[in-house]
Amino acid sequence: MRITFYGAAQTTTGSMHLVEANGKRILLDCGLYQGHRKEAFEKNRNLPVDPAKIDYVILSHAHIDHSGNLPQLVRQGFRGRVFARQSTTDLCDVMLRDSCFLQKRDLEYINKKRRKEGKKLFEPLYEESDVDALMQLFVPTHMHEPREICRGITLEFFNAGHILGSALVQLDIRSDHGHNHRLLFSGDLGQPNQPILRHYEYPAGADILIIESTYADKFHPSADDVELRLEKYLKYIDRHNAKLLIPAFSVGRTQQIIYYLNKLREKGKVPREVKVYIDSPLSQKATRIYAKHREVYNDEAKRMLAEGKDPLEFPGMVFVGTPEESMALNDTPGPMIIIAASGMCEGGRVLHHLKHCVQDEDNIILICGFQAENTLGRRIVERRETIKVFGEEVPLRARVEIINALSAHADRAGLIDWINEVKDNVRSAFAVHGEPEKVAAMADILKEHGIRNVVAPMPGQTYQFE
Repeated sequence: MRITFYGAAQTTTGSMHLVEANGKRILLDCGLYQGHRKEAFEKNRNLPVDPAKIDYVILSHAHIDHSGNLPQLVRQGFRGRVFARQSTTDLCDVMLRDSCFLQKRDLEYINKKRRKEGKKLFEPLYEESDVDALMQLFVPTHMHEPREICRGITLEFFNAGHILGSALVQLDIRSDHGHNHRLLFSGDLGQPNQPILRHYEYPAGADILIIESTYADKFHPSADDVELRLEKYLKYIDRHNAKLLIPAFSVGRTQQIIYYLNKLREKGKVPREVKVYIDSPLSQKATRIYAKHREVYNDEAKRMLAEGKDPLEFPGMVFVGTPEESMALNDTPGPMIIIAASGMCEGGRVLHHLKHCVQDEDNIILICGFQAENTLGRRIVERRETIKVFGEEVPLRARVEIINALSAHADRAGLIDWINEVKDNVRSAFAVHGEPEKVAAMADILKEHGIRNVVAPMPGQTYQFE
């Protein structure tokens, strides 16, 4: 058995790890790399594996940095099976089609410039027909139901508590030579006690661990901080007739924010004049899928439903439909909240809102999640004097606020809690899904908790197991 780390090694994007065992080649995730446009384009197009030789993909969850290159895998010859939870399958169906749309729109802009310069035009990474073909390959797989995917390899999913459908992946591998291994892959581990979803689980007995490191060096503030700060920002925009713009991932983050605003509305803490606009067709579709899969809700969300209150719906919340309706918000005076994709400000409707909002010092740009290096979101967090939107330099005068307590990733405390419960049989551990200082912090945690063989793999590195 061997494992090769191709993506999310020394970085947070493009999750992809190849497991070779019993004559089979299994990909754990197949995500898009996100970063500098040119670098991302090259990395995403040039897959490090031969898709036709991959037997199975096991998908931890639907976020694009974990699922986003699956259609290209199919486009280039993959004909195996994709194992995922049903809710992940449902989310992928809408998220990957949205990815197609965003790519197409992006390429129209890029190719317009390349055509003028006489350069060869770029083709999309994949098209909707590739998503159609991919969806036929999904095998919806229930939690806690061991499934033998091939001779000697059994898959079991456990709850990861990150987003709807997120799973901890456990593989039991039995070889003909009597060498048996249990591999546990965390995918993205959720922050404990976050809204709506149940807490992560603690699968036991793994001897090989692959663990994410996104916040291995940080502690998140208390979730109590979220309501207090949102309430403060609501009062501010009401007083200044301003806008609170929240770039948010359509899946997970948007639903969390809706939940907290719902609680504030219930307590009478949302000024009557403040409307909440969810400006993302994907967010609307994803929220419907969250509502469809209430079996994964935590006790608090189930209590609200039992009392006749929907945690993902409240008076004054509006889903924005057409692009024209979205653009009209730019000319509509505040106070208002606009929640728009994408979460790292690399595409989607949030861009035109940024262009109009960031130049007004009364407005607030609220960043609620991790912003990868070389993204527009990271430059906003760094409070650059100007930012580039649609190729134009725009002065950043608006207030920039950051709430890390909304992160769907476990912080250092959550990661340590989880490691303490699953570590007993672990002999080898690999720190992935983090920038170099993050995986270094995770490696230190693992060693401090008694795991001797700890590695923060470089892209393309392979490790062999007897």
